[in-house]
Amino acid sequence: MQQYTIKNIQPTSDFKIDYKSELNDEQYRAVVGAEGPCLVLAGAGSGKTRTLVYRVAYLLERGVKPNRILLVTFTNKAAREMMSRIELILKFKPKGLWGGTFHHIGNRCLRMYGKHIGIDSNFNILDAEDAKALVKSCLSSIAVPKDKSFPKADLIYKIISLSINLSQPVAEVICERFSQINEKYIDLIMSVADNYQTKKKKANSLDFDDLLSEWNRLLLESQEIREKLAKRFKYILVDEYQDTNHIQGEIVAHLAGQDQNVLVVGDDSQSIYSFRGADVSNILDFPKIYPKSQTFKLETNYRSTPEILRLANQSITYNSNQFKKELHTNKKPGIIPVLAPLEDSRQQANFVCQRILDLARDEGVELSGMAILFRAHFQSLEMELELNKRNIPYVMRGGLRFFEQAHIKDVISYLKVTANFHDEVSWQRILLLQAGIGQVNASSIWRKISGAQDIKEVVQMSSVGLSAKAEYGFGQARNILKKLLVIDKNDISAMIDAVLGSGYREYLKSKFENYQDRIDDLTQLALFAENYESREKFLTDTALGESFKGDKIADHKDRSEEAVVLSTIHQAKGLEWKAVFVIGLVDGQFPNARAYDIATGMEEERRLFYVAVTRAQDQLYLTYPMFSLNSGNINQMSQFIKELPDDAYEPWQISEQDTENVIYVDEDGESVSENFWQRMANRRNQDN
Repeated sequence: MQQYTIKNIQPTSDFKIDYKSELNDEQYRAVVGAEGPCLVLAGAGSGKTRTLVYRVAYLLERGVKPNRILLVTFTNKAAREMMSRIELILKFKPKGLWGGTFHHIGNRCLRMYGKHIGIDSNFNILDAEDAKALVKSCLSSIAVPKDKSFPKADLIYKIISLSINLSQPVAEVICERFSQINEKYIDLIMSVADNYQTKKKKANSLDFDDLLSEWNRLLLESQEIREKLAKRFKYILVDEYQDTNHIQGEIVAHLAGQDQNVLVVGDDSQSIYSFRGADVSNILDFPKIYPKSQTFKLETNYRSTPEILRLANQSITYNSNQFKKELHTNKKPGIIPVLAPLEDSRQQANFVCQRILDLARDEGVELSGMAILFRAHFQSLEMELELNKRNIPYVMRGGLRFFEQAHIKDVISYLKVTANFHDEVSWQRILLLQAGIGQVNASSIWRKISGAQDIKEVVQMSSVGLSAKAEYGFGQARNILKKLLVIDKNDISAMIDAVLGSGYREYLKSKFENYQDRIDDLTQLALFAENYESREKFLTDTALGESFKGDKIADHKDRSEEAVVLSTIHQAKGLEWKAVFVIGLVDGQFPNARAYDIATGMEEERRLFYVAVTRAQDQLYLTYPMFSLNSGNINQMSQFIKELPDDAYEPWQISEQDTENVIYVDEDGESVSENFWQRMANRRNQDN
């Protein structure tokens, strides 16, 4: 048999990277001068990944052994990208280099040294679904209150997870972040949390959060291992440091050792994940934690035009807690960002879709090069329908389309069975929402329902021959349907409100951390439904079916592989597009109303706005509806727009072809619609 040996390629003695030509001056200074503790403030689009990769290459070229370097990232994708780029520029694979996510490195360290704190090396790792299942098991062993407001297993798991990542007691986390939970349940939830930890230990299992907390405990409790790892890693490099939580900050400090060769890269202006436990103070306090640290700034942006960067720079200056920096670019001057005031959210959707068609047809911008960004998911409702009506393909990044979300489908299912009680899928969905009904019982109940003559016969059923719990659950479903049947079938808004008011609001509070966002979605859906005179037309349109007709992208080849991106701003971080539309810029939506109740809330909202506008490469459109379908009042333009100087954007006057919706400017300089003001006057007259 022929043998073949794979050689470990090593760099030739004359191999040398020309760092001066490969990097700009800012990057070069960080790559060659980052000895000791260093903070690299990398502005949006400034090449932070390139800087990290070349820093690792520089250390290896200087003779630092690969196994003395630790490169920590936040996602597996980022880790793979960095490792492959390091190999590409070195032209060899640096065998032994430690690289990966915090969780990956934590797992590796615990496998090697966990026995020092009583963790067997053969522990199992619970993924999120396994962990939730274990919490459910813990709940089954206690007397769970029948009250609908008692939190479900998913929410309790989230509380436990945040407690670990924030290094806060469960009770404190509930009081600070889950105000919808009744205080009388705190002791029970703490008992579940304790039982969850006991079960994991007994099963020799760790969840994702344990990979961090137990790694940190190992470093805290075992001086031997702490010193061993600190000596092993002569150089530590951490990506996206603004997104680290308290535990991760402590781990980095433990590993720094005496040499303190810690280089962290991040941008405090893009710290937007406090709801996940990220602690912006880790990066803001870095110079205090490491008094001898150096700070490098990467302020050359390779993404956006000077006009877009000017707007971003001016906005973020209003944050008090930040490192001062100013993005600049060598790109040629481009188009001034556009501010488009629209009459309402429907006209906003109309404008954005029309502008997308114009950019695609007239300026050759690919659909995949355009994005519509929003603060909250409900803001995409009219936008999605208008995109469908115009046959503009789109994708929802990092999540479901508006009408595909579980809470939207839940409520619409009630409406569907009132229109067609033979709809098995909708019945199954409704039944499975009820306490005491699982898949087997739901199927049994459906067999009874399918034999009825009409829905009135169904709601009058007294018993279906099941357990007391299942009978109770079916009774709850029937009670909700009874309420719907006495409402005018075409008063869709009232029907949605009736479902919300019949226990579904409490269900959302007990199940989801972001319950308020979901309630907002349903409130917006009810308001949107007011535009429909027919229940059947509403159900047809919300199904986003083939009935939508409208403008198509003409004079182009097949673009089926292209699609406009819709995304929340949180999901858009790290991405970029040729043209970006930031919609819904009104106070109460963006910034979010809840930001006013949190000391640091407004600054994080402004950072979110900064992230949104810096996603744009060439064109930026800022839009807001002047009239609120939600409150019936005039919207206040977002303070993030009010803070900008007038020359930071170009205001557009928007008109429609029927000339009835021309945008005018009133005596205070505010853009208004003549027809809008007339409607408001008519409404006041009616009220009087």
